Amino acid sequence: MTTSVIAALDIGGSKLAITLANADGPLIRLVQATRKIGTPDAIARQSLELLAVACQHLAINFADVDHIGVSSCGPFDYQDGLLGLTPPNLCGGLARDKNLPNDWTFIPLESVLREHFTIIHIDNDCVAALRGELCFGAAQKESNAIYVTWSTGIGFGLCVDGHILRGKSGNAGHAGHMLMSEISEALCGCGNVGDLESLVGGRNLGLRLGQSLDKIFSSARSGDETAIAIVREAAQWFGRGLYNLIVTLDTQCVLVGGSVWRENEALLSDVVQTEISNRFPALTRGVRIQSALLGELVTDIGALAAVMSEAWIADWRLRQPWQLLKSEFIE
Repeated sequence: MTTSVIAALDIGGSKLAITLANADGPLIRLVQATRKIGTPDAIARQSLELLAVACQHLAINFADVDHIGVSSCGPFDYQDGLLGLTPPNLCGGLARDKNLPNDWTFIPLESVLREHFTIIHIDNDCVAALRGELCFGAAQKESNAIYVTWSTGIGFGLCVDGHILRGKSGNAGHAGHMLMSEISEALCGCGNVGDLESLVGGRNLGLRLGQSLDKIFSSARSGDETAIAIVREAAQWFGRGLYNLIVTLDTQCVLVGGSVWRENEALLSDVVQTEISNRFPALTRGVRIQSALLGELVTDIGALAAVMSEAWIADWRLRQPWQLLKSEFIE
């Protein structure tokens, strides 16, 4: 199925990463700030440029890398039958953030990548993360699982009866935009008021409180009652959002990643678990909340898994070669 070297592209609101791998494991990971100026295809062009640099580092012929798995922030949409991106945190023409220096409303991706690649698989970043955990992480034995990232935003990957859900445009899992409160004035970048991401997403929560989340969580760890109440309320909202998905999809485990969770799990996990376990036992009994195992590389590994052969997957499970991968930041 695959050539000797495959690529993974991870597109985020602040950084873009290219990883090259062969059967032995990941070879290189280059990271660069996501381009936000120029024509709408600037990010896709940047991806190809960074891939070329990675190939040069490894003395690999650029033309020989023709399989790529992509994990990207969304939502996705189609233009002329080809998939692209419409994320408010990158598209200045859609965003409420007037600091974005562009007027984009659609970012072409597949059309540019097809200029070079034969095999392309594009997933939402949380779907890619779920794939990574199913292949190599904490969900290897699970047929009904949820991956959720609690970071700058809130996003999900969903697996039911062994099938990863993708939806009509690849947007299954954008449940961070489920409406949670009719009385909250919390504003999300998508324009919703009172959705889950507006209430607890790292960026929105910090903006609403007028202080950094690092300071809030640090104060909570030090015993500040006001900060503890803020953290507890955020964990309750997060747990209720998970409950909604669990009872809808009848899932067995929830894997949580993202910087807010990774750095503050001890403050959050019991409250989140309680919000689930204390409701409707027939639907929540035995549901586990646990941290994702692949850490910051989960989306990159998931993107690679989408275009690698089954033989590679079996071998990588045994050796876990991604643990040796180091990132190099490029100006």
